[in-house]
Amino acid sequence: MTPPPFSVSAYAINLIADITALLERYNIALDEDHSLRLRKANRIKTIHSSLAIEGNTLTVDEVRDIINGKHIVAPIRQIQEVKNAIRVYDMYSSLNPFDEVDLLKAHGIMMEALAEDAGRYRDRGVGVFGEKGLVHLAPPPHRVPELMHNLFSWLKESKDHLLIRSCVFHYEFEFIHPFSDGNGRTGRLWQSIILGRLNPIFEHLPVENMVFANQEAYYNAISRSSEEGQSGPFIDFMLNEILNALQNSRKEIAPNKVSNKVPNKTEATILQLLQHNPWLTRAELAKKIEMSDSGIKKALANMKAAGWIERFGSNKSGRWIVKYSIDSK
Repeated sequence: MTPPPFSVSAYAINLIADITALLERYNIALDEDHSLRLRKANRIKTIHSSLAIEGNTLTVDEVRDIINGKHIVAPIRQIQEVKNAIRVYDMYSSLNPFDEVDLLKAHGIMMEALAEDAGRYRDRGVGVFGEKGLVHLAPPPHRVPELMHNLFSWLKESKDHLLIRSCVFHYEFEFIHPFSDGNGRTGRLWQSIILGRLNPIFEHLPVENMVFANQEAYYNAISRSSEEGQSGPFIDFMLNEILNALQNSRKEIAPNKVSNKVPNKTEATILQLLQHNPWLTRAELAKKIEMSDSGIKKALANMKAAGWIERFGSNKSGRWIVKYSIDSK
């Protein structure tokens, strides 16, 4: 087994700490009924996002109609893409992320009636093309089985954090480009499945949604990693997207009981500042609103007790989680 080249930055380590802290909270927040509701709601967004990245033009409503068994008027191939994706995502919990056979099975279903070699590694050369021409020439086809076997061996045997392994696998998968078609949607699916072994919450926060919301930065991170010859930049990007997704979905995933009390003027100002910049320290907040250190300390304590804010990480490098939106009240 040859480990793929990657570096773990100090930024990535801090992101892992923040993600882990959030996941610990969500572990006890998702009951069975809540989980089922989220799964149904997010399945539509997931399938739409993953296929839209690949050029599928169906709307969210049209994807919902197909999932609900309704007939729509649209290109046959695009409808087939949705139907295939539905079948694969319904298998989410049964797919083993460390099993290469399961990857081939998932691709076979994802690309059924769309590619002649669905479920099999490619037997011809492929490249990734952008507006300016060839962006990436994938390894020759005869090397694909060996490269994929080595990648899965590393994924199973590595002692690196599963967050890191999921990002490295995703990047290396796209670099190898093992299939003639469907590499993007399959690679994103597989990182979600890997993350699902870390925490089941990732079935409700799939990678596909994160990438769809930030496609240009996603491809830029892949390009930077290719230029450097290691996946460090892609790791930084994906971990940041995972953290953002957890933070943005905290009310949906783990609804908190927030006090009915209304913030006073000072508290409202602090909330607005933290919504704009969650990295502000207590000293920086005190300076911005011209308040004493003891005064800002007391205000923050009251706000935490009310359930409006929460602190993750150290006083110097941590961040604030704002659970009370001033704009929406």
